[in-house]
Amino acid sequence: MDEKKTWDLISIASIPLVMTLGNSMLIPVLPIMEKKLAISPLQASMVITVYSVVAILFIPIAGFLSDRMGRKVIIIPSLIIAGLGGLLSGWAAWKMSHPYFMILAGRLLQGIGAAGAFPIVMPLIGDMFQRKSEVSAGLGFIETSNTFGKVLSPVLGAVLASLLWYIPFFSTPVFCLISALLVAFFVKTPKEKKAPKDFKSFKASIAWIFQTEGRWLYAIFSIGCISMFVLFGVLFHLSSVLENQYKIEGVMKGMILAIPLAALCITSYITGKAIGESKIVMKWIAFSGMLLLSGSILWISFSNGIYLLIFALSLSGIGIGGALPSLDALITQGFGKEERGTITSLYNSARFIGVALGPPVFAFLIKFSHKTLFFSVAGACIAAAILSLFAIKPPGKPPTKGTIFSTSVSKKERAR
Repeated sequence: MDEKKTWDLISIASIPLVMTLGNSMLIPVLPIMEKKLAISPLQASMVITVYSVVAILFIPIAGFLSDRMGRKVIIIPSLIIAGLGGLLSGWAAWKMSHPYFMILAGRLLQGIGAAGAFPIVMPLIGDMFQRKSEVSAGLGFIETSNTFGKVLSPVLGAVLASLLWYIPFFSTPVFCLISALLVAFFVKTPKEKKAPKDFKSFKASIAWIFQTEGRWLYAIFSIGCISMFVLFGVLFHLSSVLENQYKIEGVMKGMILAIPLAALCITSYITGKAIGESKIVMKWIAFSGMLLLSGSILWISFSNGIYLLIFALSLSGIGIGGALPSLDALITQGFGKEERGTITSLYNSARFIGVALGPPVFAFLIKFSHKTLFFSVAGACIAAAILSLFAIKPPGKPPTKGTIFSTSVSKKERAR
């Protein structure tokens, strides 16, 4: 990969890093927010939930628009919207006497911005790189950046909140501005002279894709959802255990939470470099990752010791870190440019559903018992491992309507 492409990739990787920081940094701030705003834990959790829910709703729209209008045209305004949302939340917390609902309004804007930024990164990588091995390596780097944001978030959020509790809100527009400038100046997307589809043709091609290739697509969507469900659920659980049982708070808690995330981060980077172009390798790495995740979660169900918990969750991070870049590559390389944005955006919506469900489901199940929680989660992980055996496009599939459409357009252009 030449130096120019390296700078392209670094600029694109800033997007998931910024989006992750903008959300996950607030997790260690929530207990402080409860006291400062005199709100309940459920109300505090809405600061995270509203971000994820609105992103789920807007991600498919952003993906469709990026297929028609271009990736950068959607990404840069979305980063600006996310920054404005952080600015609104920070201003409300700083200046208003009762800022809760205005903070939620700012978080809603951030969710809309996130919907048009991070999910568009995957199809953008697919557009920019021609060689499949470069696409795989690029997606692995993106997952690494995303996970590094999760590693950094608890520590950075705790440090900033120790100065003033609302400073994490104000940090978001700064990060978003830097990322938008990097994308604007360094990312050059390929230009293709191709007539965009009308909505009716586009809708028909997407319906045809799911009709003919739904089995492996639904498998990948489900695995992505389950992976994020487990990741955010166990982090929420570990955070509660550290604070409630061991009285570990602030920066120290953030550093401990970073251990399994660091394992995920390193594994994502290595996997992206290793998988190359082989879809068979991607499939079996995804299967092995989900199998490791299942085993580690099942192991946790038999003991709730803190050292075992951290070690087993680190193994879980390795499993998820191996699976996600493989899934990203399978779905990104499976489609042409015209449908890639929409399909990968639907996949990212499924992942956001997992993010939104993880903490509340874990909080509900732990009320029954430690074993009930982790046996249930292990069952979901085993289902993901089984589904990973189907997470590959079968050979010899007929071309999608999108492919047929593209071919017909090319023939017309050549005739002219």
